[in-house]
Amino acid sequence: MKSLPPDLAALFHLRKGEIATRLAEFAAVPRAEYFYEFCFCLCTPQSKALHADAVVKHLRANDYLHRPFDATDLLRSPDTYIRFHQTKARRIQLLQQQWLNIDRLLDHNTDPFAVRHAIVQRIQGFGFKEASHALRNIGFRGLAIIDRHLLRMLVLCGALESIPSSLSVRRYLEIELIFQRYARDVHIDMDELDLLFWSAVTGHVLK
Repeated sequence: MKSLPPDLAALFHLRKGEIATRLAEFAAVPRAEYFYEFCFCLCTPQSKALHADAVVKHLRANDYLHRPFDATDLLRSPDTYIRFHQTKARRIQLLQQQWLNIDRLLDHNTDPFAVRHAIVQRIQGFGFKEASHALRNIGFRGLAIIDRHLLRMLVLCGALESIPSSLSVRRYLEIELIFQRYARDVHIDMDELDLLFWSAVTGHVLK
């Protein structure tokens, strides 16, 4: 059975309360904000989270969900620059057009893995990582957000032999199971462990 490295165990003791607060904030996100959380996760791949957050603030301030507009210029602007801005502006527009159908899927009483699968099938630009991130940010639990930070930490902790060169769906699900088992071994909730890893890499809990 694996254990948490001493430095990470000490960090968890230090930040456990902050991590719990952050997860409670995710669970308390009002349903009216779900659309914008999904927009954030459409923007973040290969772009700065700070810029994605600025984009979302602008979309929200202009009630994009109910009054959509061409967001290409917004995503192209230096202060809110998002890579592949034309493609991502189109994907945000498509998300808005199908939001009523997506919103109906977001039932917290439903198996989160089934919800994730359904939205990956429906939302252009969402793979398993983006879908897991969006769902975690609106209060779903137990889904691994497998990014380079998580992979590095799993290798560091001895739970994973090496970082894969690519992530197929099959490999994503295999690593998710590895992460789940490791979380059980160290007796830390998987979502708490994810934020612990993130804070160890970045210095803060926000994700």
